Amino acid sequence: MNLSIVLTCLWVIVASLLAMIPSKDNLWFRAYVLIAVGIPLVGFVVYQNGPWIGLLVMFAGMSLLRWPVIYLSRWARRVIGLNKEQP
Repeated sequence: MNLSIVLTCLWVIVASLLAMIPSKDNLWFRAYVLIAVGIPLVGFVVYQNGPWIGLLVMFAGMSLLRWPVIYLSRWARRVIGLNKEQP
């Protein structure tokens, strides 16, 4: 197992532990920190293991941080104009 996979496993463990701790801001600050650390980590995984493993790691991170992804997709649909609620 190479360094990028070990760091990714450590990131997943830290993300899971941080999700268990109560928070007043609904864990958003922790999510921002995990995203800031996770994006370069995905790049490192792609560099060492290739794009397919990088996609698996990216989808694993997206499943752990699903609410920022949901809000980003809602914002992108609103900006692009794909929102079906508008007349």
